[in-house]
Amino acid sequence: MSDNLRRSDFAIPAPERRRDMAPSRERYVPSAGSIQRRHRAVRFAKVLLPLLAASLLGLLLLWPEFNSQDGRLSFRRGPVMVPESLNMVAPRFQGVDELSRPYTVTARTARQVGQEEIILLDRPEADILLTDGAWIFVEALNGRYDRPNQHLDLEGDVRIFHDSGVLFITEQAAVQVDTGNAHGERPTQAQGSFGTIHSEGFELQDSGAVMIFTGKAHAVLEGRQQ
Repeated sequence: MSDNLRRSDFAIPAPERRRDMAPSRERYVPSAGSIQRRHRAVRFAKVLLPLLAASLLGLLLLWPEFNSQDGRLSFRRGPVMVPESLNMVAPRFQGVDELSRPYTVTARTARQVGQEEIILLDRPEADILLTDGAWIFVEALNGRYDRPNQHLDLEGDVRIFHDSGVLFITEQAAVQVDTGNAHGERPTQAQGSFGTIHSEGFELQDSGAVMIFTGKAHAVLEGRQQ
């Protein structure tokens, strides 16, 4: 072969080279109809998927009911939440009787059980005003106050003081706070200007104007020396 041949003699024209080289991948141009169908499918999926998720969650929650022995769907009402007790600090209960005489019941702490009107008292005290202007003061270690009936049950180191100067000391007593009447069936010691009386029980009647010592009684009277 002659050395006079030039490199341009073996060259292929550019248009013919482009025509012979096939593209590696053909491009697909979607039509307007296919694009619109794809948009509708996406919108439908956005609505359908949340509905399926909610249905699945509801099925999981109700499955125990469907799987019960009788196969019926039932709804049960849960228990009503009621507080077991209501605690109060330094409570104060005030009222008046049918003659508009005031009385007051206080305590260090109080506890009302459930929905009952019975209140358990710690260190209860009661101050009762009587008809003639006299008064009675009551205190104890523990108490049980029936508010609707204005009845106070006392227990533990019970002390009832009448403003006439008489002090009753016993371990248990019942006081009607709206009348000032009281009674007890445990050993009682009464102290006053008259001396000391020991008995098996006591009663205060007529708003404390009448004092009765029940059971066996022993009195040590103190007379004035001339």
